[in-house]
Amino acid sequence: MSFLQRRAAPLLRPATSSLRCKRPNSSLAVALKEHAPIDVHPEVEEALAHGKPVVALETTIVTHGMPYPANLETARSVESNVRKAGAIPATIGLIEGRVKIGLQPHELERLADIRTNKGVVKLSRRDIGPAIALRKDGGTTCSATLIFAALAGIKVFSTGGLGGVHRGAEITMDVSADLHELTRCPVGLVSAGVKSILDIGRTLEYLETLGVPVISYGPTDDFPAFYSRRSGFKSPWRVDHPDAAARVLLTQKQLGMSNGALFAVPIPEEYDAIGQVLQRAVEQAVRESEANGISRRGKEATPWLLGRVGELTAGKSLASNIALIENTALVGGQIAVAYSQLSKERHPNTSHPHVVHTGATSLSTAATAEPVEQMELPPAKLVIVGSAAVDVTARADPIPGVARANSNLHTTTPGVVTLTAGGVGRNVAEAAHRILTSYSKDLSSTTALVSPIGEDPFGQLLVSETNQIGLRADGFIRIPNARTAVCNMVLDSTGGLTGGVADMDIIRTLDAAKIIDVLEKHQPTILALDANMSHEALKSLIVYANKRNIQTFFEPTSVPKSTAIFPAVAAALDGADISRAPITFATPNVLELAHMYQEACASPLELTAHKYWWQVVNDMALGSEFRMELDQLARRSAFEGEDTPAGSLSFLVDNGIAQMAINLLPFFQHLIIKCGERGLVTAFRVSGDQAETSVWATHSTNVHARQIVARSKSGRSVVVLKHYPPVQVPEDKIINVTGAGDSLVGSILATLCRSPASFEDPATLDQLVAQAQLAAVYTLQSEHAVSPRLSTLADA
Repeated sequence: MSFLQRRAAPLLRPATSSLRCKRPNSSLAVALKEHAPIDVHPEVEEALAHGKPVVALETTIVTHGMPYPANLETARSVESNVRKAGAIPATIGLIEGRVKIGLQPHELERLADIRTNKGVVKLSRRDIGPAIALRKDGGTTCSATLIFAALAGIKVFSTGGLGGVHRGAEITMDVSADLHELTRCPVGLVSAGVKSILDIGRTLEYLETLGVPVISYGPTDDFPAFYSRRSGFKSPWRVDHPDAAARVLLTQKQLGMSNGALFAVPIPEEYDAIGQVLQRAVEQAVRESEANGISRRGKEATPWLLGRVGELTAGKSLASNIALIENTALVGGQIAVAYSQLSKERHPNTSHPHVVHTGATSLSTAATAEPVEQMELPPAKLVIVGSAAVDVTARADPIPGVARANSNLHTTTPGVVTLTAGGVGRNVAEAAHRILTSYSKDLSSTTALVSPIGEDPFGQLLVSETNQIGLRADGFIRIPNARTAVCNMVLDSTGGLTGGVADMDIIRTLDAAKIIDVLEKHQPTILALDANMSHEALKSLIVYANKRNIQTFFEPTSVPKSTAIFPAVAAALDGADISRAPITFATPNVLELAHMYQEACASPLELTAHKYWWQVVNDMALGSEFRMELDQLARRSAFEGEDTPAGSLSFLVDNGIAQMAINLLPFFQHLIIKCGERGLVTAFRVSGDQAETSVWATHSTNVHARQIVARSKSGRSVVVLKHYPPVQVPEDKIINVTGAGDSLVGSILATLCRSPASFEDPATLDQLVAQAQLAAVYTLQSEHAVSPRLSTLADA
């Protein structure tokens, strides 16, 4: 053992086992239960909950390692490289004394703006407590990032260069805390070796003493020297594939080892030639730091040295610095993906907890949460009345060698059972709530869900889950001696439905008077209803809303239930004004639209025979010009940038979608029609005085913009029909198709809540639809009924 090792090891070795990151009482769940100031980005939380690959990224590079704006651009490109590899980036930093595991875009910009945010600090282990207590902003070093990555269960961390033993450390004892942290935190650190300003030989000696495996990643066992692919030292181990690196980390986990591993990735070859030039600048900077005393000023030394190297090389070192961190991010992403796959192969069911909590705080309260009385909240602007249910899903384990097993065994079979909060009304409310709060925390009480629950454990679970995501729970109506809605589905090993039981009676027994009591308290501007309620309840609520000029929003839910609103429509027609339909908004899919149209024409209610329907149709005054423009639109492609007959909008005419929508406009002022893989169609009318002043009155049909604008000769009616192409999502990225429609509806409601006049202007309507489609895509790519990523939609 060298002189340095003998002197430094006793000082840097953990005094007790309690210092280790990997101890039973040091998990993120326990930290959050203790109300630790930690915020986990929803996308990161979802990935960790389901065993998806995540890569931790540090922020000292952003706050102390590069000039602005190169630091911000590099941070973004590093995150992008992690995503290109198929993993989720979790950039870790400190904002106003709260640890952020995964940064929002505006938070990253805040840390990067070092010109105005001069108080941002550099965080190692010793700084964490004081910086949090004093509510500082901070960039995490390797050591701090390792701590929080291990706490969250992130297995891979990518950075530029690891800290190490400083030159002259045999006298100064200046050894980076990064090295010691690798003994405490079971994380694979991917870097371009150690910073070339350090004593590389002694750093490798010390890592050997600490028991941290050093592994070269590439074709040779050369240990890289940051700017150069070779330092003159060899690593004791070498791997050249992400799977091999992942197996090292998984093996250490299986053995219960608490240390991490260092994967040394050489800088890309095209930057190796200039590495020798940069190294000469490093040597000069080191000599200067020794002469001016900077080398003896602790954590200030490294930023000064890197800055001085940049000056000496006229910025050439910055290009190499960026290249090596982008490269390690890509490699780290690949290792994380391989680790995730290996873990799932060995433990295929570990990512399916019995109760899936979607809120960040759920990690701390999942086992102990009880329904609680909420404090007095301000009235909600958006009230959603509909079903809230507990979904119980049982999926059989696969049987080796059998393609589709366990479908009709008439016996129990091994598998996984999950409980999740569901129901159309609840899902829509969660989506709207997440999106509104992404714009401002002040909007956290804007959305209220009104739904019946029983006085049973399932009802308790729904209240608990609602509280977990921060959605107000004061709209739940407890029904004595009733059963909370539960849907139990049994799936075979491929995910196919083999049977199930839906116990949903409670929603149909809900008395409208109880709902109106809640509405009286809130006086909302928008009342959204799903089709699960009884005809009588829907009728009473529509009458109530129309008398008070509350906008109404109807989600048809399914084809059979899509006409549940019609008795309410029929009851409203006699007193209806032709400028205002009984229902303000409806969101059918194409099958629901067809069923609604057929029932409007043929049911005993005879809606299309009512004089009101004829008055509105005459007022719209659509003639041959509208039909000609519709035929032109039908020849356009349904997809952006494509003009192929196979993917055209001909279905608007051939399947009668446009004609049926126009015929339903007397009853529904605005129709948002979900056309699946062919996008979305809006059809709406503006009538009376509003038509004469509407922005749409100044617009004309534009087939290239996929819109038809038809004005009556009197100028007192404008009808708009507009198609929006779908957002293309690769099939292998689609995880869940059941909640996308609910997320789309929730997004529309959130936008209308913030901007009630969104349909009155083409630009704001385009923004409404774009956000709604993105919300649907987020949920398509999530295992949750509503993606937690909706909480970040304002930053998208």
